[in-house]
Amino acid sequence: MTAELVRGQNHTLPQTRLEIRVSASSAVVAGATLADERGTVRGAEWIAHPASPRVPGLEVSRQATADHRLAVDLDALPDAVHRVTVLLALPTGPGRPGRFGAVAAPFVAVTGLDGAEIVTFTLTGLDTESAVSALELYRRQGVWKVRAVGQGYAAGLAEMLADQGVAGAAELAASIQGAVASGLVRSVTPPPRTPGGERADHSAGPAAPAAPANSGRPPASAQGPASAQPSEPPTGPTFPRTDSPGGPVSYAHPRRRTSAPPPPPPTAPPAAPGQPAQPVAGDAPGWSMDERLYNQIWGMFEDLARAVAAYRSAADFAESRMDQELDRTLSDPRSRIGGAGDRAREAARAKRDELTGRAREALERDLTQLAAESAVIEPALPAAYAGWGNPVWHAYRVPTEMPMALRIGDVHLPEDTGLRIPLLVRLPLERGIWVDSGRTASEAAAATDGDQLRGQAMETAVALAARLLAVHPADEFSVRVIDPAGSAAGPLSPLVGSGVLAGPPATGAHGVASVLAHLTRRVDLVQMAVRAGATDALPPDLDTGEHLLIVNDFPHGFDDKAVAQLRYLADEGPAVGVHLLMVADREDARAYGPVLDPLWRSLLRITPVADDHLADPWVGHAWTYEPLRTPQGSRVLEQVLARVAAARRAG
Repeated sequence: MTAELVRGQNHTLPQTRLEIRVSASSAVVAGATLADERGTVRGAEWIAHPASPRVPGLEVSRQATADHRLAVDLDALPDAVHRVTVLLALPTGPGRPGRFGAVAAPFVAVTGLDGAEIVTFTLTGLDTESAVSALELYRRQGVWKVRAVGQGYAAGLAEMLADQGVAGAAELAASIQGAVASGLVRSVTPPPRTPGGERADHSAGPAAPAAPANSGRPPASAQGPASAQPSEPPTGPTFPRTDSPGGPVSYAHPRRRTSAPPPPPPTAPPAAPGQPAQPVAGDAPGWSMDERLYNQIWGMFEDLARAVAAYRSAADFAESRMDQELDRTLSDPRSRIGGAGDRAREAARAKRDELTGRAREALERDLTQLAAESAVIEPALPAAYAGWGNPVWHAYRVPTEMPMALRIGDVHLPEDTGLRIPLLVRLPLERGIWVDSGRTASEAAAATDGDQLRGQAMETAVALAARLLAVHPADEFSVRVIDPAGSAAGPLSPLVGSGVLAGPPATGAHGVASVLAHLTRRVDLVQMAVRAGATDALPPDLDTGEHLLIVNDFPHGFDDKAVAQLRYLADEGPAVGVHLLMVADREDARAYGPVLDPLWRSLLRITPVADDHLADPWVGHAWTYEPLRTPQGSRVLEQVLARVAAARRAG
């Protein structure tokens, strides 16, 4: 059965000799990069493109064409290769489309050598982008998988190659486009289609208009459960072709009702003229409600960032203009005598206040609209995205599939501290998490006793571990705890009492060494098996599911060997399913000096109290993070863990 992927979704590949078929409505350039386990492209010899189409285990088309067939033999790739990224770009030149939004959506299929489709992916939602990372083949725990990426680049092929870490990306992109433009690689038109809508070579794919943006927002990446659509006649749109004597050509996918993402749920009645539209939960592009909500939440984050950036810029401009007017006025000695100077200062301040007031009015309109949208979205969120106070947890059932993301807290800006945006992280986790139990510069941390702060940090870690357990299938996620001094018995009681831990919390130096040795051995064995191509030789008792290690009060109870093992797990563990959740005060580890700097940098830092440490490089904001807390007196955490434990016993 063919799996139709959406952005971010992955699927296990059942074989290693594959063909990747690309179908588009106009000529595209296809290429691929090879990367090691760290995602690094080691040189030009690891890049396949029309002017240099072959690398070990992979061959791409020599042409810029509407249809491509890329041959892939994963077993023939160099041992150091862990990732293959398939790239598409529009050729440059007169008469050619300059962006994917001007053409029908490209379609990519991964097939076996017999032509049977394994997965398909339609690259909808592209607009100004002229290059896109379409698919990614990657190794995880010795198994090859495919992930739908769909990451577009408005700056074109050069930006895409640079994002892949390719040295001399601009020069390489220019040489590829130059080869296409000079005719060294020729462009061909799409082959004719059969009456049923498929191309004659059976590499048909859909071509759909870009998914409509939600209030101008670009769709965010998403990951959702695999799904296959039943066979149905095509009902998608058609696109006129001036070079086709037979009239409009249907680019509808033969097994999908429409090649565009399903429309959002029915919206509210149209707003009155001049009034903002009424918000609707899931009013964003996506193939499922979870994906639409994910995209909508990130759209709200972007809208809030833009609105606040515009307000701050306007306020800064008003202040700067007032200073300039005052400087000009006071630079004339005559204005300093009598009331002229006072009148000039009053006029400058009045103008500043007027400009700032207008900017604040615009900001308030945006904040009001976002607050209304937040009020509509929160009750509609699934458990993985919901806060502990959401009623969805009272109807919780252990899932059969991992969600695309997990809510780990909320973020807000000082212009409106009551407007909270859920902070979502993608699953599986790609880096560990550090709950900072130290006294930071925030007002909340300064007002909290040190022992109380450490207790809250461990409670935050326990709540996060409970969420991770709750959103994974019962037999696919396990949790271990290292508590060297046994100081976290109270906060750990929900995990210990429910029986969801893989073993009792490890205490003392011996317990620390035992758990670290067990997980280090697991990482070593999986990595060696992957590198040797002998994953079938792994010990039968080796648990290949996802693992979470909670470490309390680091570095107490850790010797030099244990510290080295922990650093190793933080660096190498996520790639093979071992994740770190560390509760620590960096000041306690200052004796190690810069040795631990790479460890701190590798972890996502969160805090047990409100702290504005999350930097936004897009617009320069410092977002305040707040952890999720259970309502006062609620036992929702214990109830959820009890259901997880019951599902594990039943399994």
